[in-house]
Amino acid sequence: MLNELKPVAGARQSRKRLGRGPGSGTGKTSGKGNKGQLARSGGGTRPGFEGGQLPFFQRIPKRGFNNFTRKEYAVVNLTDLEIFNDGDIITPEVLLEKRIVTKLLSGVKVLANGELTKKLTVKASKFSKAANDAILAVGGTVEVI
Repeated sequence: MLNELKPVAGARQSRKRLGRGPGSGTGKTSGKGNKGQLARSGGGTRPGFEGGQLPFFQRIPKRGFNNFTRKEYAVVNLTDLEIFNDGDIITPEVLLEKRIVTKLLSGVKVLANGELTKKLTVKASKFSKAANDAILAVGGTVEVI
């Protein structure tokens, strides 16, 4: 019955009432012991702190380089464009709508994987040379955004 519903045993605990006299078990120093870094307000160290010893993440060698200005393109192959009809205009928004690309990162790059048989107008950020030639060979048009 609804009136008999109870939380599972141990699921709910009352909060520790600190500094409420010696009888409470957490009076005076509130369970923090006497003095020291951990007894202070805001006491404790940051994650990874090793007591002043050079921390592990600083000791290990660093490798490589992360280029923060790198441009990542969503890749579309010619086989992906086969689902469109003759004369369609393909933009990054259309590709996103049709779920051919999931994210428009820095733009869309069209690659020449597969064969194209339809005459399409493709608008994208970049085209590989082979993809460019393949689209033009079928009679389509290529437009760099």
